[in-house]
Amino acid sequence: MKTARPRRSRLEQFLNNPSRSLWTLALPIMAGIGIQTLYNLVDMIFIGRLKGHGIAAVAFNMPLFFLVLGLTMGLGSGVTSAIAQFIGAKDKVNADNAAEHALMMGLVISTVLATIGLIYGREILAMLGATPELLPLSWSYLQVICLGLPFMVFSAFFRSILAGEGDMQFPMIVAALGTFLNIILDPIFIFALEMGVRGAAVATVISQACVFAIFVFMLFVKEHSYITFRLRDFSFSGHILGSIIRIGLPASMSMIIMSIGQGIFNKILISYSPETVAAFQIGGRVDMLIFLPIMAIAAALMTIVGMFFGAREYKKLKFIVRYGMLRSVFITVLTSSAVFILAPVLVRIFTPVKEIQEMAKTYLRLIALVYPLIAVGMTSGRVLQGLGRGLPLLVITSVRVLLVSSFLAWMAAFVFHKPIEWVWYSMMTATVVSATISLTWVRWAFRRLPIEVPQTPPPVEPEQMLLG
Repeated sequence: MKTARPRRSRLEQFLNNPSRSLWTLALPIMAGIGIQTLYNLVDMIFIGRLKGHGIAAVAFNMPLFFLVLGLTMGLGSGVTSAIAQFIGAKDKVNADNAAEHALMMGLVISTVLATIGLIYGREILAMLGATPELLPLSWSYLQVICLGLPFMVFSAFFRSILAGEGDMQFPMIVAALGTFLNIILDPIFIFALEMGVRGAAVATVISQACVFAIFVFMLFVKEHSYITFRLRDFSFSGHILGSIIRIGLPASMSMIIMSIGQGIFNKILISYSPETVAAFQIGGRVDMLIFLPIMAIAAALMTIVGMFFGAREYKKLKFIVRYGMLRSVFITVLTSSAVFILAPVLVRIFTPVKEIQEMAKTYLRLIALVYPLIAVGMTSGRVLQGLGRGLPLLVITSVRVLLVSSFLAWMAAFVFHKPIEWVWYSMMTATVVSATISLTWVRWAFRRLPIEVPQTPPPVEPEQMLLG
């Protein structure tokens, strides 16, 4: 067996120039999110050519998709934080071990979910509302996706592992290859081979299998990463696994709560009119474009904060958090100003219906006023994850989505019978509350950091470091 040449972690580079390192991480993340957005858009365009039945059949799979996405992305953030902290502490053995724990988790998650999907998928789709007419199409899509689920789950954990060591560029390149391959395969399987909705699933699975193969070849054969995989030397650690779950599970639950909140808001909005739901969806698409750079900065902050926390570089940790938050707020001030001015033009891109345009324009001009506070909330949650604290994100999301925005919107619509603008006001109020809580939580976490750090810190046990 060949011996890989030693690789240095990116910790030294990050310590030497924290602000530059933030952008080094954030820009590839931004590109990766943009590529994923492009894939979702093009994939829906192809499926949309199958008429309404095709779109509806895939739509009934979306709650299951978000469940898998929430679980893998949430636990993946726990993996990223744990690996970043170990690398910061210059503990490569436990960093490698944390990565191997991630792969074991991926094996369990993908096996369990794929098995449940293949055995009970048809019944689950029926419970979600798939009609007898649409159920065969929905089931044909889900069957194929379940067979390819391990490729998707493992690829997600590979990206989280690489994010933990500060490598955002390679996963972005692999994601781009997978996306463009999917775009090529979609028309072949959907139309040329006349497989319809099932063909869209086949194209997705093949592209994800190729992504998985690239990761395996580069990480296990070429040993591209700083992390080294030696699965035969895997040593189970309840502390490492528990820390990953403790940080990542609240993030997973946060995504599930956001999905529940989406369902509640759809029920509230449909009570006004179907056009109101359409206006909200248009506004949401614009929101996602505005938040793209903020999500990238927040994800980059989690990795850098984790490394600095593990290295006990508390002054640089505080500096990069302030730097990242201020840049996020500055960007959103600019973009919110643009959205406020250009709202009428933006909504016309999505719909020619005047009624929908007016409601979407009002939504955007109101929500644009609190975009900077949304940036504060996003970055604060990721910073706390980097510090090894997963619970705050769950608490903040629960307060924002369930206790404030959904409650106030429900009261406005069904108790006080207020116009639709009051639903938007409830979302703005929730943003103010959640930003205040999240920023307060970050300040509290900062006060718990030591003021002075010895030149040579004593060794710390893995469980002590990860528990903060």
